[in-house]
Amino acid sequence: MTIPFIEPFRIKVVEPIKMTDRAERVEILDKVKNNLFKVPAEDVFIDLLTDSGTNAMSDRQWSAMMVGDESYAGAKSFYKFEQAVKDILGFPYVLPTHQGRAAEGMLFSKLVKAGQFVPNNRHFDTTHANVMALGAHPMDFSVDAAEDSAIDPPFKGNMDLEKLEVFINEVGAENIPLGMLTITNNSAAGQPVSMDNIRKTAAMYHRYGILFIIDACRFAENAWFIKTRDEAYAGKSIREIVLEMFSYADGCTMSAKKDAIVNIGGFIGLRDEKLKLRISEKLIIHEGFITYGGLSGRDLEAVAQGLYEGVDEDYLRYRESHTRYLGKVLQDAGMHVYQPTGGHAVYVDAGKTLPHIPKDQFPGAALANMMYVEGGVRTVEIGSLMFGHKDPASGEMVLAKNELLRFAIPRRVYTRSHLDYVGEVAKDLMAHADTIRGLRITWEPELLRHFLADLEWV
Repeated sequence: MTIPFIEPFRIKVVEPIKMTDRAERVEILDKVKNNLFKVPAEDVFIDLLTDSGTNAMSDRQWSAMMVGDESYAGAKSFYKFEQAVKDILGFPYVLPTHQGRAAEGMLFSKLVKAGQFVPNNRHFDTTHANVMALGAHPMDFSVDAAEDSAIDPPFKGNMDLEKLEVFINEVGAENIPLGMLTITNNSAAGQPVSMDNIRKTAAMYHRYGILFIIDACRFAENAWFIKTRDEAYAGKSIREIVLEMFSYADGCTMSAKKDAIVNIGGFIGLRDEKLKLRISEKLIIHEGFITYGGLSGRDLEAVAQGLYEGVDEDYLRYRESHTRYLGKVLQDAGMHVYQPTGGHAVYVDAGKTLPHIPKDQFPGAALANMMYVEGGVRTVEIGSLMFGHKDPASGEMVLAKNELLRFAIPRRVYTRSHLDYVGEVAKDLMAHADTIRGLRITWEPELLRHFLADLEWV
């Protein structure tokens, strides 16, 4: 067959979307001061800003929500949710939260103190901010290959173990309350982490007595890449691979809004009951009781069902093929696509696509804004606007390693024709790419500036 992929589902419910014209989009972008996060969703035609919480739930998830138990304590829906986490990830203890950043906040606030360090292959924005908000230092040690968008080794999301060990010895293990690994590595273009790297990262943390926590939000897609890119796991099921991945970890933080295919939800998975009880105190104050954690019983039911659906191999095969197809479409349009494409998004190397725009004028944000102006397509910059910051010692601005533009694909939402449309917009845009200007910040908050900053064209 020549068909690149086919959706393993039928569509039961549809939502109308409207198309604005170019003049309207220029005016809209001007009103929100060139920040796509502030654009009303109804004014976006194809929304690839994020795959977090933007998913289409299945008939079984909607059905499960109808039996949600809304009891304050000990709801039946919690125990179904708890069992799903045990079955899929293998953690005996679980604390629900309303989303992933809350899971990070609850865990970090009990373990991390000002001046300490939290290493990771590469932190994403809210993880980075949750560490910094406590006066601690997020440290990234992804492999050098992650910085080169042109090469395509199978596991560019890996932790650089040599750099990690040098760092641990420099600062002292006593100053590292926990170590992390993000799977897949979202800030490094959604690249997967190999099983061997997960195992060796765990061994290194544990050798120095450091708690090992996995940022698990796209764990199923990571497991799919292990199955398809590592011959040793070709004969293993996704569920077997997932259980092995998490067997090496002491816990995880999870945004269920990704691979559990829901619109809201998250959790902390743990092996240590005493740590669970410590975090529970904080959770009750900020999220809710430990058997609902800021979620309704309906939400817990949807997450439980979604965890099983998220590891379905037919779905994952479609998901990866769908994403790879968009990568080809954008590459054919003339954009420099980060290789290889990941599972949840296509990343364009905006620095190479718009080489005339310097890093401190945010080529990723400029390209994102013009994709919206050209065709109503909303994406998100993963570069120096998101991750640029002042060095606390020198006061100098530190720019991101890569200037990327992420086209994140919501699960089970858009069809191939939608992706083809995105490609046509990119093609039209690339015909006059050399005329795109950079951006400068006119106002920014202290943390997570990309969500709220005001920008103007240079």
